[in-house]
Amino acid sequence: MDMEENKSALPTNEEEKKNNGHSRKKSDASVMSNDVNNEDDDDGDEEEEDEKDAVILGPVVGLKEQLEKDKDDESLRRWKESLLANVDLSEVGENPDPEVKILDLTIETPDRAELILPIPFEGGSKTPAFVLKDGSKYRLKFNITVSNNIVSGLRYTNTVWKKQIRVDYKKVMLGTFSPQKESYVIELQEETTPSGFLARGNYTAKTKFVDDDGKCYLEMDYTFDIKKEWPH
Repeated sequence: MDMEENKSALPTNEEEKKNNGHSRKKSDASVMSNDVNNEDDDDGDEEEEDEKDAVILGPVVGLKEQLEKDKDDESLRRWKESLLANVDLSEVGENPDPEVKILDLTIETPDRAELILPIPFEGGSKTPAFVLKDGSKYRLKFNITVSNNIVSGLRYTNTVWKKQIRVDYKKVMLGTFSPQKESYVIELQEETTPSGFLARGNYTAKTKFVDDDGKCYLEMDYTFDIKKEWPH
């Protein structure tokens, strides 16, 4: 199986201005691709790639200080104000670091009721966090909160192994998010699990959420199963 890397550049200021609402964002990602084989890939490359993708943006400053510094740049000021339209600056602290919490994962499929899994998953890395039926359509949704400051270039990566062989790797640029009281729902594109006898079994996976500075907000190891039928 050719490993596909879903990757996009950060949106420009003008693109961000046109897309101020982040309550629902769709991206290309999946727990598993549609095909599985035994082709071995270098399973440590993604760590180096994440480090290379980190952008040195200079010292991080608080929101109030950012707006003060940008007051003479009307275009930049308006863009940031549009991002912060729903933020009460009186409630923003002086901590310049954004805080991102990934609260839960929802698995949607037309074949059964949606499954909501609090993060981190219960049961540890050796107990399957969930079961998917082979050949079934599914969609992943993450519920996240952002506070303190704007998080720039948040991206999602997911690596999957079967019997210590890497069978899938995805990297998805999710975008830039402003702090707000309400949570964001990150909705990924619908995918289809691989089907057939060879596709069934236990898989291990690692999920990460990292921003443009290389700051990691979640690194989670877990396992899941693909079976012939949905669990009862």
